[in-house]
Amino acid sequence: MKPIRYAVVAKHPAAHLFEVTLTLADPDPAGQRFTLPTWIPGSYLVREFARNIVTLSAFNEAGRKVRVEKTDKQTWQAAPLKEGGALTLRYEVYAWDMSVRTAHLDDTVGFFNGTSLFLLPAGREEAACIVDIRKPEGAAYRDWRVATALPEARGTKRYGFGEYRAQNYDELVDHPVTLGHFALATFKAHGVPHDIVIAGRTVSVDMARLQADLKRICETQIALFEPRTKKAPVDRYVFMTQAVSDGYGGLEHRASTALICNRGDLPVVGRPEMSEGYRTYLGLCSHEYFHTWNVKRIKPAAFAPYDLSRENYTSLLWLFEGFTSYYDDLMLVRSGAIEPADYFSLVGKTLGGVLRASGRLKQTVAESSFDAWIKYYRQDENAPNAIVSYYQKGSLVALAFDLAIRARTEHRKSLDDIMRLLWQRFGRHFYNGKMVGVGEDEVQALIAEATGVDLGPLFRDAVHGTRDLPLDALFEPFGVTLEPQPGSANGKNGNGKPSLGVRIRPGADCTLAAVHDGSAAQKAGLSAGDVLIAVDGLRVTGSNLDTLLARYMPGAMVDIHAFRRDELRVARVKLDAPEVTRYKVTAADDKRGAPSRRARERWLRG
Repeated sequence: MKPIRYAVVAKHPAAHLFEVTLTLADPDPAGQRFTLPTWIPGSYLVREFARNIVTLSAFNEAGRKVRVEKTDKQTWQAAPLKEGGALTLRYEVYAWDMSVRTAHLDDTVGFFNGTSLFLLPAGREEAACIVDIRKPEGAAYRDWRVATALPEARGTKRYGFGEYRAQNYDELVDHPVTLGHFALATFKAHGVPHDIVIAGRTVSVDMARLQADLKRICETQIALFEPRTKKAPVDRYVFMTQAVSDGYGGLEHRASTALICNRGDLPVVGRPEMSEGYRTYLGLCSHEYFHTWNVKRIKPAAFAPYDLSRENYTSLLWLFEGFTSYYDDLMLVRSGAIEPADYFSLVGKTLGGVLRASGRLKQTVAESSFDAWIKYYRQDENAPNAIVSYYQKGSLVALAFDLAIRARTEHRKSLDDIMRLLWQRFGRHFYNGKMVGVGEDEVQALIAEATGVDLGPLFRDAVHGTRDLPLDALFEPFGVTLEPQPGSANGKNGNGKPSLGVRIRPGADCTLAAVHDGSAAQKAGLSAGDVLIAVDGLRVTGSNLDTLLARYMPGAMVDIHAFRRDELRVARVKLDAPEVTRYKVTAADDKRGAPSRRARERWLRG
């Protein structure tokens, strides 16, 4: 089977258009069909990437046009070539989404995922692919470079324009590409090169500190999965970040990750403190790097292989995203990037986020995983009352399992042993011909095999039930306590202020983004989308609701004026007690003293 050849050029940066040329040397004699993915792995929503194809034409080897027609939302059918020879498609893709999922292009930077740009000739999924990434024309682009984990073809320099190669289509679309000016640094984690690429306007980024911190985090994760060999699953890895004024997100790939962050979250030269923003950024990097093992190689059976033409359903995202969300922060403390107190603060924030929303009492993490396509990735104003996050609660499930296993085995076994078994059985050889995924009903038995512990009712309640996890009891042998912390309408420490039980949408107006089940606001008839304008005759804005409510005691009655669409409403509201928005998680050794400290140390240090 001859390779598929692609060429990509930022043809019209000001119009945000990539031009892609696809040449197939041996098209189907009956007429070649082409398709574009509808979703990108790691982001479980059908995004209809084909909607961004603006123009498309087909040509034979002599350069004459070939008839091509669209047969459905993502498929094109070319007419048979009577004279034989190669078939070429040339098409333009609109790229104006500053996110990690699709593609973006202007005169300062270009970025794309292959799922947004590369049409697949039907039946050629296993054909080798060669991509010629071409420099845009003009003096403004003279110093642009290319960042990607795609292997360079012979004659192409690293970070340079030229040809790159992939063994098949799945590999091709699993390597995002950044074009333009970017900061670049490299470090080695257990001997493997890791690149840090930061695009976007930044000032005085402390790349040396970033290298040192990421090196420790990466080496800690490598050692978790391969404690004896310390062998990374990649020959090279790229952290690819777009720094913006306001943004957050990441998407995992087999040898890289695409990230977006607030530029203010990046470390600054001469400021050694660990800011909350930088800690958040390191946690994001840690999360996506952990996916190099957990979901990119250890996969649910439903993803082995992916079908990018439709939804791929699995009830195991609580394992692949939730366990990753547990380990991302745990790897920060194990690597020494943050202190245990910082880690406990992060756990308390997660716990508060889960327990605050009543959706946890209605949807299990298995159901949340299965319904990700229609619920988690399509959240509306009622989401807190209807769904639970398989990320957040999944991380607490992992925490509960880890603590329970450690306590029952006196630390001879832990969740680490489960991850290593999953790696050895499903992940280590995934891209070497053994494409086997984890079955939907295998996990409990795998836990027992790896640890000798049957989690029994804890597993059933945590994964297939809606009871709150018994974290108080599970923390006790580790000398850790939980204490609820009241918050405000915006989730900040409310210092005992009464509550409406709402979440406010950012902005100048006081618009309700969500109204929690059973809350004072809901009982009074207020709804998401209502714009509050006055409390007892005093004007409400997007920033002063907490200040106004602080004048009252829980149980007080207040009159709230609000607009619903263009209709003015008056609600008589009985204020609730302060809402618990987070928990204070504290190391506080009981009468056991030293045993609790040792247990906690073994858990946090690995």
